[in-house]
Amino acid sequence: MRRRMSAEYFEELYRADPDPWDLAGSAYERDKYAATLAALPPGQVGTALEIGCSIGVLSALLAERCEALLAIDSAPRAVEQARRRLEGRDDVRVEQRRAPDELPEGPFDLIVCSEVLYYGDRALLEETWRAVREAVAPGGSVLAVHWRGPVRHYPLSGEDVHARLASGHAGLTHSLSQRRPQYLLDRFDRPGASG
Repeated sequence: MRRRMSAEYFEELYRADPDPWDLAGSAYERDKYAATLAALPPGQVGTALEIGCSIGVLSALLAERCEALLAIDSAPRAVEQARRRLEGRDDVRVEQRRAPDELPEGPFDLIVCSEVLYYGDRALLEETWRAVREAVAPGGSVLAVHWRGPVRHYPLSGEDVHARLASGHAGLTHSLSQRRPQYLLDRFDRPGASG
């Protein structure tokens, strides 16, 4: 089994269709985005990292709740589109990076992994999950959301990913878990500096 799906694979998807998952238009995505925003901790978030931002649809929504957002993706075409979508926002940066090897150190008050952690094998998931846990600030949160339907060519399923996150989240509290027919959503919180 391959270690991860390549940046070239995603680049080809975006070359064939600028929005290959209908992120900007589907009812599934609208429902998932609403649930994602509702699952955020209350109030304004300080610094946030979105891993696998794609064309920036969720990024634009997250930016409304964050003082500063760094959105990353490995596919150049996706990064270009996200930059255009978020143009003029001084509080948002979009960068081409791969997780976990090019993950910024943080700390971040919020890290969002939406439909991205199943693109690597179990070893890569372990490395990424470790790096994410290390990058979340005291009092911060990690939010993971993944499709639970069939994914015949992805290395892992959404069920695999969320089972792993729930079984090993050292230093974080598993604060929220939602099982919807089409997706899974989990939030993990790091206790504050005094907690």
